[in-house]
Amino acid sequence: QVQLVESGGGLVQAGGSLRLSCAASGRTFSDYPMGWFRQAPGKEREFVARVSWTGGITDYADSVKGRFTISRDNAKNTVFLQVNNLKPEDTAVYYCAAYAGSSPRYWGQGTQVTVSS
Repeated sequence: QVQLVESGGGLVQAGGSLRLSCAASGRTFSDYPMGWFRQAPGKEREFVARVSWTGGITDYADSVKGRFTISRDNAKNTVFLQVNNLKPEDTAVYYCAAYAGSSPRYWGQGTQVTVSS
């Protein structure tokens, strides 16, 4: 079992930046690939980014490539999502997840990101 707690969301103007954090506890954090997902009002949850357990391999949704950066610090049991050049369409609740195999298994409660135009 892994417990995940996100933080760092907020209200920001278009073009602004935020750094989202996800603190993990429970089983060994470094055993898990980690990911970020988001869910906008009235839409399904969608993949944003993923990082391998070592941090050496990353993957991004096309909509965020070049603007978002995922990273992790295994010594601090934390995964980050640096979000730059935010757009109103990035407004959503952002969730982090720990993968088991190829699918996310454990989820945090989410942090709200709101981008004003």
